[in-house]
Amino acid sequence: MQQTTTKRTIQISLPNMGQEEWEAVREPIFSGWITQGPKVKEFEEIFAQRHQVKHALAVSNCTTALHLALVALGVKAGDEVLVPAFTWVSTANAVMYCGATPVFVDIDPVTFNIDPEEIRKKITTRTKAMIPVHLFGLCADIDKIKEIAPGLKIVEDGACAAGAGLDGRPAGSLGDIGCFSFHPRKSVTTGEGGMLTTNDDALAEKLNMLRNHGASISEEQRHKGPKPYILPEFDMVGYNYRMTDIQGAVGVVQIKKLDTFIYEREERARFYNEQFKDIAWLRTPKYSDRYKHGWQSYVLFIDESKSPMKRNDMMEYLQQQGVSTRPGTHAVHMLGFYAKTFGMQPQDYPGAYAANEFSMSIPLHNRMSEEDYVYIADLIKGM
Repeated sequence: MQQTTTKRTIQISLPNMGQEEWEAVREPIFSGWITQGPKVKEFEEIFAQRHQVKHALAVSNCTTALHLALVALGVKAGDEVLVPAFTWVSTANAVMYCGATPVFVDIDPVTFNIDPEEIRKKITTRTKAMIPVHLFGLCADIDKIKEIAPGLKIVEDGACAAGAGLDGRPAGSLGDIGCFSFHPRKSVTTGEGGMLTTNDDALAEKLNMLRNHGASISEEQRHKGPKPYILPEFDMVGYNYRMTDIQGAVGVVQIKKLDTFIYEREERARFYNEQFKDIAWLRTPKYSDRYKHGWQSYVLFIDESKSPMKRNDMMEYLQQQGVSTRPGTHAVHMLGFYAKTFGMQPQDYPGAYAANEFSMSIPLHNRMSEEDYVYIADLIKGM
């Protein structure tokens, strides 16, 4: 292995923010309206239009979005919710918050998404809902899932999938409720933050109350109304899961850049694909023309039976050369709490286990230069 160019430092991800975002936060700061208000509403409207849904409701992060989605659908103690075994831990945690049981389903080792055929084996009389994850920006096959489990409530975990789609329909419009993240590793960010989407008017009304303590009217309605002595009714136990108007102002700027960000990432992903196509021990992302990839991450799969070194050694080597990498995500059934609580073994879900052990995410973001991509490709090809 020889270093072909001057050593560079390339982060796994960097948010693409600048002067526009800086200027956008002036309005809520100087107006004094910094909690959920007009900027959040504007962000919601643009997000809903882009994702072709009737309702978008901003919240504090995607984990709280998942929690609210399950609560709104009536998930409670004694219920089961199907979740992929390979995902970020919050997908399963949100089920636990409701007192329900997460039932893990293995993944398709090629797409890293939940395997629809495995769902058949997991449905019981207690199954109340499922949370397919659009992992790394690639939508799960919701149509196939609906064929296998007709009538089962679907919460899309679209944390990575803003702007992604399936058969011309955007993520967040495919199930009953969609949930998105604006964490800094996502294509658009508000620091922290999340979004719920739905086409169901009744669900939207319930979600709106749940994110705001269960209040029947919003703070903005109350403060701007003619009768300041009126307090909202609280007919349900709710949560304080609101987004601030400072975040909303940033979100308005960021969401307008979403399609440009995805286009740039897609071009770079094609470059990676071309560079790595002849490496026998490396599998690049695979998907059909049905899908519009959101490219939150570019995740490789390492075949250690053919590779010049083990995945972890490869990651250490790249780190030494200034290139940050990560495993794709983790197999939740292998994490301490879930393994102990449910008595699961790593090989119980072979697809998730393999993805946990042999996936590698390499940098793909909108702050990278062409030279950065060439440098990374040359390092990997030179192994």
